[in-house]
Amino acid sequence: MFETLNGVELAALALSLAVVGCCSGFLAGLLGVGGGIVIVPALFYVFDFLDIDQAIRAHLAVGTSLATIVPTSIISLRAHRQRDAVDGALLRSWGPMVTLGVVIGVVVAAFVDGKALTGIFGLVALAVALYMLFSLEGTSLAGSLPRQPWRSLLALVIGGISTLMGIGGGTLSVPILSLFSFPLRRAVGTAAAIGLIIAVPGTLGFVLNGWGAEGLPPFSLGYVSLVGFAAIVPTSVLFAPYGARAAHGMQVGWLRKCFALFLGLTGMKMVMTLFG
Repeated sequence: MFETLNGVELAALALSLAVVGCCSGFLAGLLGVGGGIVIVPALFYVFDFLDIDQAIRAHLAVGTSLATIVPTSIISLRAHRQRDAVDGALLRSWGPMVTLGVVIGVVVAAFVDGKALTGIFGLVALAVALYMLFSLEGTSLAGSLPRQPWRSLLALVIGGISTLMGIGGGTLSVPILSLFSFPLRRAVGTAAAIGLIIAVPGTLGFVLNGWGAEGLPPFSLGYVSLVGFAAIVPTSVLFAPYGARAAHGMQVGWLRKCFALFLGLTGMKMVMTLFG
């Protein structure tokens, strides 16, 4: 584990995770995709490098990612609220069902193995990448969100799947809101709040799920690596406001396409790990 690494390796590891934090924070603020979509695969391969047991590798990556999303979402949410880009009515409508989805996701995660979590992440990442690459600007299914119970079902799915993937919810909520003609910048800002609703109970759930698990690396709180958290959060928090600022002052279409390519390749590689 960490004690087997020399000083140069530890420094390289810390620097790598700090760069991951920069990217995740900026993307969380800019695209509303949630920093976890970058952090989970990064941590997955870092834990692979550290030879952490494959049985807990994905759970540890997901739990640690959810923990890092808490402070990043707070900073991103504050920046978007200053620009009046957070829809309070939608949050009041979706909040309880998103939370219920998180609870369901935590319970499911306690009973599935690491391969299942890896597969869920890879397949959903591929689906989101395809949507970001090929969806036409302004494409929508309807002029507004569906009525109950379908509106609540959307929130439930966002909370549950996001928890299993270790992401903040924006990766799913922004495309879904856009399909129902929700203004993009307001969807991005609201996604920051949804990320916080997901990350807090999700983190607690993965702490409890992993309490006393065998093979955890040093300085772990259940399935949350405190070392990973400490390395990623400072730069993630630092760069989230810059991403939010950029979202309100630049055309992000080309960046969405580049990120979609990265996301598609990452999802594909994680699915391929299931086949050796």
